[in-house]
Amino acid sequence: MTTDSIKKAKDAFEFIFAETAKVVVGQQQVIKQIIIAILTESNALLEGYPGLAKTLTVSTLAKLMDLKFSRIQGTPDLMPSDITGTYVLEETKNGREFKFQPGPLFSNVVLMDEINRATPKTQSALLEAMQERQVTVGNHTYKLERPFFVLATQNPIEQEGTYPLPEAQSDRFLFKIKTDYPTFNDELEIVSRYTEFNEKGGPELKPLLKKETIFQLQQLVRQIPIAQDVRKYAVELVKKTRERKELIEYGASPRASIGLVLAAKANALLDGRNYVTKNDVREMVYPVLRHRIIINFEAERNNFNEDDVIGYLLK
Repeated sequence: MTTDSIKKAKDAFEFIFAETAKVVVGQQQVIKQIIIAILTESNALLEGYPGLAKTLTVSTLAKLMDLKFSRIQGTPDLMPSDITGTYVLEETKNGREFKFQPGPLFSNVVLMDEINRATPKTQSALLEAMQERQVTVGNHTYKLERPFFVLATQNPIEQEGTYPLPEAQSDRFLFKIKTDYPTFNDELEIVSRYTEFNEKGGPELKPLLKKETIFQLQQLVRQIPIAQDVRKYAVELVKKTRERKELIEYGASPRASIGLVLAAKANALLDGRNYVTKNDVREMVYPVLRHRIIINFEAERNNFNEDDVIGYLLK
């Protein structure tokens, strides 16, 4: 790992941010966290109300990274075979044969829109793809092409017609990214951009990264050194979630510790550094932990949400 490779990576990301801004107004933190999920070869869950450009952001990043993109709309009647694929009967020279027809999971970036509107059975069909990067249909197992990421969006649980994600599936997501409403000036820009006539149409996006470059960047993230005291700090934060029983019913698993250290490394790379600081850990701890802890009744009674509890642990 050289200083030159770190600088090239930082320049590439700045270019991606600039190109994404041509399509998506604001949401810088959301874009950064999606890129970190891709760099760590992980999945991300985006939570927010409809109309906050979650789908647009993911599809734009897929174009800029020259990745095959597919979108699945979560609905209560969506079946597992609708996303994994199924066998269809085809006429051949030798008679009729069953042939596998791949589903939308066979892409590089899979956007599962409104994942919590799909039934638990369909949600669970994603588990194998997210963890093992493969799909089993009948007696056959099919490997998925890498890089492979599931970027899912969900509506807040309070909305009607939603099914909460089971803990086992939530844990497969590196991040739970919260998308907030834009600022007044950003919303003004959004309204201007999408209500005025433009002869050229939307901006033309050209791929900025190749698949091979993404693989190299993923390797570069893992090569970034981390001091023992910073690694201990990350693990201690995760361990605290299992000890503070006055606030947390169930804490995070070692998978959270792995994710936190990897995310901190990727955050350092995005900032153009070849070392990890405690600030990287503190910045990443919220999206890494907020979906992995279950707060207890006492915390809810005091109007604490997951982010409030994580902030308490940091103090």
